[in-house]
Amino acid sequence: MEKTILDRLTALGHPQRMALFRLLMRRYPQAVPAGELARALGLKASTLSVYLSALAGVGLIGKSRRGTSLRYRVEMQAAREIIDYLFLDCCRGRPQLCPTLDVAAAAPGQRFNVIFICTGNSARSIMAEAILRDLAPDRFTAFSAGTRPAGAPHPLALAELERHGHDISGLRPKPISAFQADGGPQMDFIITVCDSAANEECAIWPGHPTSGHWGMPDPAAVSGSADDRARAFARAYAQLRARITAFASLPAITPGTPELQAHIDAIGAMAHDQEKDETWDFSNAT
Repeated sequence: MEKTILDRLTALGHPQRMALFRLLMRRYPQAVPAGELARALGLKASTLSVYLSALAGVGLIGKSRRGTSLRYRVEMQAAREIIDYLFLDCCRGRPQLCPTLDVAAAAPGQRFNVIFICTGNSARSIMAEAILRDLAPDRFTAFSAGTRPAGAPHPLALAELERHGHDISGLRPKPISAFQADGGPQMDFIITVCDSAANEECAIWPGHPTSGHWGMPDPAAVSGSADDRARAFARAYAQLRARITAFASLPAITPGTPELQAHIDAIGAMAHDQEKDETWDFSNAT
Protein backbone atom coordinates (compact mmCIF):
# COMPACT_ATOMS: atom_id res chain seq x y z
CA MET A 1 0.00 0.00 0.00
CA GLU A 2 2.81 2.44 0.83
CA LYS A 3 4.31 2.13 -2.65
CA THR A 4 0.88 2.68 -4.20
CA ILE A 5 0.39 5.85 -2.15
CA LEU A 6 3.84 7.14 -3.08
CA ASP A 7 3.16 6.43 -6.76
CA ARG A 8 -0.10 8.40 -6.51
CA LEU A 9 1.62 11.32 -4.81
CA THR A 10 4.28 11.29 -7.52
CA ALA A 11 1.58 11.35 -10.21
CA LEU A 12 -0.02 14.36 -8.52
CA GLY A 13 3.34 16.12 -8.17
CA HIS A 14 3.11 17.46 -11.73
CA PRO A 15 1.23 20.81 -11.79
CA GLN A 16 -0.90 20.01 -14.85
CA ARG A 17 -1.75 16.50 -13.67
CA MET A 18 -2.79 18.02 -10.35
CA ALA A 19 -4.93 20.59 -12.19
CA LEU A 20 -6.59 17.77 -14.12
CA PHE A 21 -7.24 15.80 -10.94
CA ARG A 22 -8.66 18.86 -9.18
CA LEU A 23 -10.98 19.56 -12.09
CA LEU A 24 -12.30 15.99 -11.99
CA MET A 25 -12.76 16.27 -8.23
CA ARG A 26 -14.88 19.40 -8.72
CA ARG A 27 -16.98 17.59 -11.31
CA TYR A 28 -17.47 14.44 -9.20
CA PRO A 29 -19.64 12.35 -9.47
CA GLN A 30 -19.92 13.26 -13.15
CA ALA A 31 -17.78 11.61 -15.78
CA VAL A 32 -16.26 14.25 -18.07
CA PRO A 33 -15.55 13.80 -21.80
CA ALA A 34 -11.88 13.96 -22.76
CA GLY A 35 -12.52 16.81 -25.23
CA GLU A 36 -14.07 18.96 -22.52
CA LEU A 37 -11.11 18.32 -20.23
CA ALA A 38 -8.69 19.39 -22.97
CA ARG A 39 -10.62 22.60 -23.67
CA ALA A 40 -11.00 23.49 -19.99
CA LEU A 41 -7.29 23.04 -19.28
CA GLY A 42 -5.99 24.33 -22.61
CA LEU A 43 -4.18 21.07 -23.40
CA LYS A 44 -3.47 19.28 -26.65
CA ALA A 45 -5.22 15.93 -27.00
CA SER A 46 -1.92 14.07 -27.00
CA THR A 47 -0.73 15.83 -23.83
CA LEU A 48 -4.02 15.20 -22.07
CA SER A 49 -3.83 11.51 -23.00
CA VAL A 50 -0.44 11.23 -21.30
CA TYR A 51 -1.73 12.86 -18.13
CA LEU A 52 -4.87 10.71 -18.06
CA SER A 53 -2.78 7.58 -18.50
CA ALA A 54 -0.53 8.58 -15.61
CA LEU A 55 -3.45 9.18 -13.24
CA ALA A 56 -5.28 6.05 -14.33
CA GLY A 57 -2.11 3.98 -14.03
CA VAL A 58 -2.02 4.60 -10.27
CA GLY A 59 -5.76 4.12 -9.85
CA LEU A 60 -6.73 7.75 -9.27
CA ILE A 61 -9.19 7.96 -12.17
CA GLY A 62 -11.27 5.59 -14.25
CA LYS A 63 -12.85 5.79 -17.66
CA SER A 64 -16.08 4.71 -19.27
CA ARG A 65 -17.22 4.74 -22.87
CA ARG A 66 -20.47 6.34 -23.96
CA GLY A 67 -20.99 5.88 -27.66
CA THR A 68 -17.76 7.08 -29.24
CA SER A 69 -16.89 9.31 -26.29
CA LEU A 70 -14.47 8.41 -23.49
CA ARG A 71 -15.38 9.93 -20.15
CA TYR A 72 -13.25 10.18 -17.02
CA ARG A 73 -14.08 10.30 -13.33
CA VAL A 74 -12.14 10.35 -10.07
CA GLU A 75 -11.80 7.05 -8.24
CA MET A 76 -12.83 8.47 -4.87
CA GLN A 77 -11.64 5.56 -2.75
CA ALA A 78 -8.11 6.06 -4.06
CA ALA A 79 -8.24 9.74 -3.11
CA ARG A 80 -9.45 8.83 0.38
CA GLU A 81 -6.60 6.35 0.78
CA ILE A 82 -4.06 9.13 0.19
CA ILE A 83 -5.63 11.32 2.87
CA ASP A 84 -5.98 8.43 5.31
CA TYR A 85 -2.36 7.40 4.81
CA LEU A 86 -0.99 10.90 5.32
CA PHE A 87 -3.08 11.68 8.37
CA LEU A 88 -2.66 8.31 10.07
CA ASP A 89 1.08 8.38 9.52
CA CYS A 90 1.87 11.98 10.44
CA CYS A 91 -0.59 12.14 13.34
CA ARG A 92 0.47 8.92 15.05
CA GLY A 93 0.88 10.05 18.63
CA ARG A 94 0.87 13.73 17.62
CA PRO A 95 -2.71 14.70 16.79
CA GLN A 96 -2.00 18.32 17.70
CA LEU A 97 0.21 18.63 14.61
CA CYS A 98 -2.52 17.85 12.11
CA PRO A 99 -5.24 20.18 10.89
CA THR A 100 -8.76 19.22 11.84
CA LEU A 101 -12.12 19.99 10.37
CA ASP A 102 -14.41 20.88 13.22
CA VAL A 103 -17.84 19.48 12.55
CA ALA A 104 -20.39 20.85 14.97
CA ALA A 105 -23.92 19.52 15.20
CA ALA A 106 -26.50 21.90 13.81
CA ALA A 107 -28.44 23.83 16.39
CA PRO A 108 -32.22 23.32 16.45
CA GLY A 109 -33.82 25.70 13.99
CA GLN A 110 -30.49 26.70 12.44
CA ARG A 111 -30.68 28.15 8.93
CA PHE A 112 -27.95 27.35 6.44
CA ASN A 113 -26.54 29.58 3.71
CA VAL A 114 -26.53 28.00 0.24
CA ILE A 115 -25.07 29.57 -2.90
CA PHE A 116 -25.71 28.26 -6.41
CA ILE A 117 -23.03 29.09 -8.96
CA CYS A 118 -22.92 29.06 -12.75
CA THR A 119 -21.08 31.11 -15.34
CA GLY A 120 -23.54 33.89 -16.16
CA ASN A 121 -25.84 33.65 -13.11
CA SER A 122 -28.70 34.46 -15.45
CA ALA A 123 -30.65 31.19 -15.74
CA ARG A 124 -29.86 27.97 -13.85
CA SER A 125 -28.40 29.45 -10.68
CA ILE A 126 -31.00 32.23 -10.60
CA MET A 127 -33.79 29.65 -10.84
CA ALA A 128 -32.16 27.50 -8.16
CA GLU A 129 -31.96 30.48 -5.80
CA ALA A 130 -35.65 31.25 -6.24
CA ILE A 131 -36.73 27.61 -5.89
CA LEU A 132 -34.84 26.95 -2.64
CA ARG A 133 -35.87 30.32 -1.22
CA ASP A 134 -39.52 29.37 -1.63
CA LEU A 135 -39.31 25.64 -0.87
CA ALA A 136 -37.55 25.80 2.48
CA PRO A 137 -37.27 29.38 3.80
CA ASP A 138 -37.20 28.16 7.39
CA ARG A 139 -34.10 26.00 6.82
CA PHE A 140 -32.06 27.77 4.14
CA THR A 141 -31.05 31.22 2.96
CA ALA A 142 -30.46 30.98 -0.79
CA PHE A 143 -28.01 32.98 -2.88
CA SER A 144 -26.64 32.72 -6.42
CA ALA A 145 -23.63 34.10 -8.26
CA GLY A 146 -21.68 33.81 -11.50
CA THR A 147 -18.04 33.43 -12.43
CA ARG A 148 -18.70 35.90 -15.27
CA PRO A 149 -22.13 37.31 -14.47
CA ALA A 150 -24.41 38.52 -17.24
CA GLY A 151 -25.99 41.95 -17.27
CA ALA A 152 -29.49 40.71 -16.43
CA PRO A 153 -31.44 37.50 -15.77
CA HIS A 154 -32.55 35.62 -18.85
CA PRO A 155 -36.16 36.63 -19.60
CA LEU A 156 -37.22 33.00 -20.16
CA ALA A 157 -35.82 32.03 -16.74
CA LEU A 158 -37.88 34.77 -15.14
CA ALA A 159 -40.94 33.74 -17.13
CA GLU A 160 -40.59 30.12 -16.01
CA LEU A 161 -40.23 31.16 -12.38
CA GLU A 162 -43.29 33.39 -12.62
CA ARG A 163 -45.22 30.53 -14.22
CA HIS A 164 -44.60 28.51 -11.07
CA GLY A 165 -45.55 31.32 -8.73
CA HIS A 166 -42.09 32.48 -7.61
CA ASP A 167 -41.39 36.09 -6.72
CA ILE A 168 -38.76 37.32 -9.21
CA SER A 169 -38.23 40.75 -7.70
CA GLY A 170 -34.65 41.27 -6.64
CA LEU A 171 -33.22 38.49 -8.77
CA ARG A 172 -30.11 39.72 -10.56
CA PRO A 173 -26.72 38.34 -11.65
CA LYS A 174 -23.94 38.85 -9.11
CA PRO A 175 -20.20 38.09 -9.10
CA ILE A 176 -18.81 35.43 -6.77
CA SER A 177 -16.45 38.04 -5.32
CA ALA A 178 -19.43 39.81 -3.77
CA PHE A 179 -19.85 36.85 -1.42
CA GLN A 180 -16.18 36.20 -0.71
CA ALA A 181 -15.35 39.68 0.54
CA ASP A 182 -14.86 40.37 4.23
CA GLY A 183 -18.16 40.71 6.02
CA GLY A 184 -20.08 38.59 3.51
CA PRO A 185 -22.31 35.73 4.61
CA GLN A 186 -20.39 32.55 5.41
CA MET A 187 -21.63 29.78 3.17
CA ASP A 188 -22.53 26.32 4.42
CA PHE A 189 -23.11 24.88 0.94
CA ILE A 190 -21.51 25.71 -2.42
CA ILE A 191 -23.38 24.13 -5.35
CA THR A 192 -22.28 24.54 -8.97
CA VAL A 193 -25.04 23.95 -11.51
CA CYS A 194 -22.91 24.64 -14.59
CA ASP A 195 -20.09 22.44 -15.89
CA SER A 196 -18.12 25.46 -17.12
CA ALA A 197 -18.20 27.07 -13.68
CA ALA A 198 -17.14 23.83 -12.01
CA ASN A 199 -14.21 23.57 -14.43
CA GLU A 200 -12.84 26.91 -13.25
CA GLU A 201 -10.45 27.34 -10.35
CA CYS A 202 -12.12 29.58 -7.78
CA ALA A 203 -10.84 31.23 -4.64
CA ILE A 204 -11.13 29.12 -1.50
CA TRP A 205 -14.27 29.84 0.48
CA PRO A 206 -13.86 30.66 4.17
CA GLY A 207 -14.88 28.01 6.64
CA HIS A 208 -15.44 24.48 5.47
CA PRO A 209 -18.60 24.59 3.32
CA THR A 210 -19.94 21.39 1.84
CA SER A 211 -19.66 21.53 -1.94
CA GLY A 212 -21.43 19.74 -4.73
CA HIS A 213 -21.77 19.78 -8.49
CA TRP A 214 -25.24 19.46 -9.99
CA GLY A 215 -24.28 20.09 -13.60
CA MET A 216 -27.03 20.37 -16.16
CA PRO A 217 -27.44 21.65 -19.74
CA ASP A 218 -27.73 25.39 -20.24
CA PRO A 219 -31.28 26.16 -21.39
CA ALA A 220 -30.10 29.51 -22.74
CA ALA A 221 -27.90 27.66 -25.25
CA VAL A 222 -30.90 25.99 -26.92
CA SER A 223 -31.79 27.41 -30.31
CA GLY A 224 -34.85 26.84 -32.44
CA SER A 225 -38.42 28.01 -32.13
CA ALA A 226 -39.84 29.94 -29.20
CA ASP A 227 -41.53 26.72 -28.05
CA ASP A 228 -38.23 24.83 -28.17
CA ARG A 229 -36.53 27.42 -26.02
CA ALA A 230 -39.42 27.61 -23.56
CA ARG A 231 -39.37 23.81 -23.20
CA ALA A 232 -35.64 23.93 -22.45
CA PHE A 233 -36.25 26.29 -19.55
CA ALA A 234 -39.16 24.17 -18.35
CA ARG A 235 -36.90 21.09 -18.32
CA ALA A 236 -34.19 22.99 -16.45
CA TYR A 237 -36.71 24.19 -13.88
CA ALA A 238 -38.09 20.67 -13.37
CA GLN A 239 -34.62 19.20 -12.94
CA LEU A 240 -33.58 21.89 -10.49
CA ARG A 241 -36.77 21.57 -8.50
CA ALA A 242 -36.36 17.78 -8.21
CA ARG A 243 -32.81 18.16 -6.93
CA ILE A 244 -33.60 21.01 -4.56
CA THR A 245 -36.63 19.15 -3.21
CA ALA A 246 -34.36 16.17 -2.45
CA PHE A 247 -31.85 18.50 -0.79
CA ALA A 248 -34.46 20.33 1.28
CA SER A 249 -35.92 16.99 2.38
CA LEU A 250 -32.68 15.79 3.99
CA PRO A 251 -33.35 15.26 7.72
CA ALA A 252 -30.62 16.24 10.21
CA ILE A 253 -28.11 18.39 8.31
CA THR A 254 -24.60 18.79 9.67
CA PRO A 255 -22.32 20.38 7.06
CA GLY A 256 -18.94 18.75 6.71
CA THR A 257 -19.95 15.17 7.47
CA PRO A 258 -19.16 12.36 5.02
CA GLU A 259 -22.77 11.23 5.13
CA LEU A 260 -24.04 14.62 4.01
CA GLN A 261 -21.42 14.82 1.25
CA ALA A 262 -22.60 11.45 -0.03
CA HIS A 263 -26.17 12.77 -0.18
CA ILE A 264 -25.08 15.90 -2.04
CA ASP A 265 -23.15 13.81 -4.57
CA ALA A 266 -26.10 11.46 -5.03
CA ILE A 267 -28.36 14.42 -5.78
CA GLY A 268 -25.83 15.61 -8.34
CA ALA A 269 -26.01 12.22 -10.04
CA MET A 270 -29.80 12.34 -10.38
CA ALA A 271 -29.58 13.71 -13.91
CA HIS A 272 -26.98 11.16 -14.97
CA ASP A 273 -28.95 7.94 -14.59
CA GLN A 274 -28.13 7.20 -18.22
CA GLU A 275 -24.55 6.51 -17.11
CA LYS A 276 -25.36 4.19 -14.20
CA ASP A 277 -25.16 1.00 -16.25
CA GLU A 278 -21.79 1.76 -17.78
CA THR A 279 -18.89 -0.55 -16.98
CA TRP A 280 -16.04 1.36 -15.41
CA ASP A 281 -12.50 0.45 -16.40
CA PHE A 282 -9.81 1.61 -13.97
CA SER A 283 -6.87 -0.15 -15.57
CA ASN A 284 -6.13 2.22 -18.48
CA ALA A 285 -7.02 5.73 -19.51
CA THR A 286 -6.57 5.63 -23.27
